[in-house]
Amino acid sequence: MGHNALSVESVSYQYATSEWRLFPSSFSVMKGEILGIIGPNGSGKSTLLKLAARILSPGAGTVLLDGRDLNGMGRREIARHLAYLPQNAESHLDYTVEEVVGMGRFAHARGMGFLGPDDIDVVTRCLFQTETEGFRQRSLSRLSGGERQRVFLASVIAQEPKVLLLDEPTSALDIHHQVRFFNLLTDLVAEGMAVAVVMHDLNLASLFGDRLLLLKQGKIVHQGSPEEILNKQILQEIYGDGVEIVEHPATGRPVVLPTTAPVQHKKGIS
Repeated sequence: MGHNALSVESVSYQYATSEWRLFPSSFSVMKGEILGIIGPNGSGKSTLLKLAARILSPGAGTVLLDGRDLNGMGRREIARHLAYLPQNAESHLDYTVEEVVGMGRFAHARGMGFLGPDDIDVVTRCLFQTETEGFRQRSLSRLSGGERQRVFLASVIAQEPKVLLLDEPTSALDIHHQVRFFNLLTDLVAEGMAVAVVMHDLNLASLFGDRLLLLKQGKIVHQGSPEEILNKQILQEIYGDGVEIVEHPATGRPVVLPTTAPVQHKKGIS
C-alpha cells in the first residue's frame, strides 16, 4: 500500500430537512487498498461517500485528492482522477451499453468530446472486464437490474481514476458476479488504484476489504482491519445480539453468522 490518495478531514454535514447529521469525520483511502465502509441503515455511509466525492458540500472540513483540496479543482479535472458510482444510477435513459460506458471517457476526451481509438479500446476492455460485451449495442432500458449495474461499473472503471468510490455496487448482482467484481477491484488496487466501497454484506467486506470503517448514528466509531473490526463484541455493540464469528476455512478471515434460528412453521398454518 502507498500514500493517501484521498483524505477526508473533519467533514460534517447537516441535512436541511432532517435532524440527522454526520458528525465531524476523518478517514483516508490509500493507494493500493480497498476500504470497506460498513454500518447499519441510516448510519451515514452514503452521506460520507457523497462528501468524499463532492456530490455534497460539507458544512465543515476538507477533502484532499492526492494532497489537493477538491474545492480548488474543476469538475472535469476531478473526474479524471476520481470516479463515483451511487446506489441508484440513472437507468431510464435510452442509450446503448457502449454509449453509457463511453461516457466514462468524456473527462479524457479531446476537442469536441469525441472518443478516439484509445478511448474505444478502454471501453472495450471495461466491457470484457465486467462481462457486458455481449450486449454492447443493446439499449440500457432492455437490461435487467443486475446487467445495468455491471454496465455502470464498467463506465466508472472506464474513467481510469486514481480513486474509485462505490456505494453498494454489487447489491443487484448474483454471487458469481459479486465475486468477479471484487476480484476485478483487487486487480485494480494491485495496479495502484484506491477504492472505497459501501457494503452491507459484512462477509464480502471481510473477504475483500483491506481495512474497514464502521459507522453508527452519523459517527465513525471504529477503523481497522477486518480481524480488528469484525469481532463479536464490536458487532453486538453496533448491530445488537444475534451474531457469531467463525473463521473462513480458506482465508482465515472472520465470517459473520446469525445465531437466531429460523422460525419453523407447521404446514397448514399461516
